Amino acid sequence: MKLHYREYGYYSDQRPTLILLHGLLGASSNWHSIARRLEDRFHLIVPDLRNHGRSHHTETMSYPAMALDLAGLIDDQGLDSVLLVGHSMGGKVAMWLALTQPGLVSGLVVVDIAPVAYPNRFEAIFAALMMIEVESLESREQADRALTPVVAEPGLRQFLLQNLERREGVWRWRCNLSVLKREMSNIAGFPELSDRSNYPGSVLFIRGEVSDYIQPEYIPRIHSLFLHARIRVIPGAGHWVYAEQPEAFYAALAGFL
Repeated sequence: MKLHYREYGYYSDQRPTLILLHGLLGASSNWHSIARRLEDRFHLIVPDLRNHGRSHHTETMSYPAMALDLAGLIDDQGLDSVLLVGHSMGGKVAMWLALTQPGLVSGLVVVDIAPVAYPNRFEAIFAALMMIEVESLESREQADRALTPVVAEPGLRQFLLQNLERREGVWRWRCNLSVLKREMSNIAGFPELSDRSNYPGSVLFIRGEVSDYIQPEYIPRIHSLFLHARIRVIPGAGHWVYAEQPEAFYAALAGFL
């Protein structure tokens, strides 16, 4: 599947290509501030993953399928390999591509996610989003009020409601909400790998200090798959590390790259 993407900077021998991947219910716009800070050193490609943003909707939502989309994007750019940075679901896409097609990935940064299966943490959020009658919405503020009883944090509501857009006078969801809800077992999970699968390149895992997505018991799994993985903890950050502690996140990312 062809992915819609934003592009920053330009490619040269001295400016390698870096691809930034958003998480579930996110979009390429989530990375805009980070991309602008990196564009003087890198050629950046920031796609909307399938069923998100302005990329196409489809009934399939699996990590092998999303990794194939990403491999196609790399091929379309005429690139041999790229640096990958992925947050949450985007981190799992990046890990899967690195593990199954390691020649395409020259380096990897995984933000606050591990190569393991998680429980579905989005069930209540999807239920609340799908209860919003978007066809009769009069404003984004009305949707915000409808979400408030389920999602108390204003920043998270703002993040979720970026998926609302007004077109020809009618509000609609940009993401494929029904498929994402249905496919949550795939999104929360991580596909099975052969015992020999590993990625030999340089890898940085960035974890939010107050996030519970990378548990101590996941560390052996990380090191078994990513032989040279380092883990950096960002003080005061939760799961949305780059939004909550942008300066510390940028310093960790730029230091690795």
